[in-house]
Amino acid sequence: MNKLLKIALSSALILSVGATASYASADKGQKLFTKKLKKPCGITGAAMAGKHTQSEWSDIKEEGKIGEEIKKICPAVSDGDIKPDYLEHYYDFFHEYGSDSGNVPAC
Repeated sequence: MNKLLKIALSSALILSVGATASYASADKGQKLFTKKLKKPCGITGAAMAGKHTQSEWSDIKEEGKIGEEIKKICPAVSDGDIKPDYLEHYYDFFHEYGSDSGNVPAC
């Protein structure tokens, strides 16, 4: 019984860590912005995220147009810098630091 309990708890721990690692995050979005978009955009992360309010960023995401909005604000950005894998992270970053959030990113 004790061995079975240890196996069950270990499995639960492994699954919970694996599940949380796959979620998007504002921190990862900030790192991606700094690495991929800051130079081609020529603006800071605060300026980029401040282009819209948090609700406007939410609306853009619901319409599936995060990539298009990035290209509209920063025409020099290449398609390789806005891969579908990055869009959730960019959204979390832009939403977290939207113009009405009161938060200021470090980039």
